[in-house]
Amino acid sequence: MELLEKILNDTNLYQAYKQVYQNKGTSGVDGVMVEELGKYLYLHKEEIKEQIRNLKYKPSPVRRVEIPKENGKMRKLGIPTVVDRVIQQAIVQVLTPIYEAQFRETSYGFKPKRSCEMAIIKALEYFNDGYDWIVDIDLEAFFDNVNQDKLIGIIRRTIKDGRVVSLIRKYLVSGVMINGVVQPTKVGTPQGGNLSPLLSNIMLNVN
Repeated sequence: MELLEKILNDTNLYQAYKQVYQNKGTSGVDGVMVEELGKYLYLHKEEIKEQIRNLKYKPSPVRRVEIPKENGKMRKLGIPTVVDRVIQQAIVQVLTPIYEAQFRETSYGFKPKRSCEMAIIKALEYFNDGYDWIVDIDLEAFFDNVNQDKLIGIIRRTIKDGRVVSLIRKYLVSGVMINGVVQPTKVGTPQGGNLSPLLSNIMLNVN
């Protein structure tokens, strides 16, 4: 089965829907709430799947939300529509096992069955082994500054289904709506989308 068909498989889409519904969250630019998602997908799922297969699906721009950070600055989030969240989650569910085989064992961020607490425990194990330095590096505004062309090039090394790569790129360039105006997104991957954590790990895992 081609990779795209695995993503569009009804079982995979249903699992993605359940995950998005469980996470709740606010609506995107179309105003559709999570509580309305089941009915919407019932009516439009097959149409959406055909659009994706035929490379005609166009993701909606994300809705800009800013939340305060501990240092007083603002963190910019991009909230996709609930439908785009389901599609992104469906992509993540299929691609994650593929990339988990490539990711380093010492990587803990945005990974299944891993947490900050587990990373701290591992650091303590290193201390017990005689290591006595921890280097704390913060990549400022990392999500907002990812080079999209470079990221897509990295993805192509592993993902050979061009339609899947095309769909991911569409999400990267779908734009952001700020005060009712859609602005292009020529760099970055919106922090707040289901797909962005996996894409960030793919980018950071490059040798």
